[in-house]
Amino acid sequence: MTATAHASGSYGTASDLSRADTLRRLARLNSLARVMDTALRIPGTNIRFGADSILGLVPGIGDAGGAAIGLFIVNEARRMGLPKRKLARMVANLGLDAAVGTLPLAGDLFDVYFKAHKRNIAIIADHVGADDHEFREPGSAAGMKDVTPRRR
Repeated sequence: MTATAHASGSYGTASDLSRADTLRRLARLNSLARVMDTALRIPGTNIRFGADSILGLVPGIGDAGGAAIGLFIVNEARRMGLPKRKLARMVANLGLDAAVGTLPLAGDLFDVYFKAHKRNIAIIADHVGADDHEFREPGSAAGMKDVTPRRR
């Protein structure tokens, strides 16, 4: 069994992961965030939304489902070795998204513009020093940036 493969099926810290493994994991998380935040576009506009906005229409259950998926992304970031302060910022993004999401209609509009999952992917990408072209899924629009990492 290698240093990165444990009996529980989990993997070690970021230092245990190769650059290729890190980018592969980031691409997978980015794909999930894309489905949740930007998978669909309103025709004739640049307004994009995803499953999180649609789930949010279901009172109570929808926002909880979106938050659960967001917590999966946060847990993967933890497993990739992100420091606690960045993980806390990611959880705060999810908390704000879930809290405002409970407001009828205003919360659904907030989901369309806030995109907590994509913000959290940007935090991970910034931490690992990845540009969006390094982990964007194949077939995504060449001119469309899936993530714009914030510089430290």
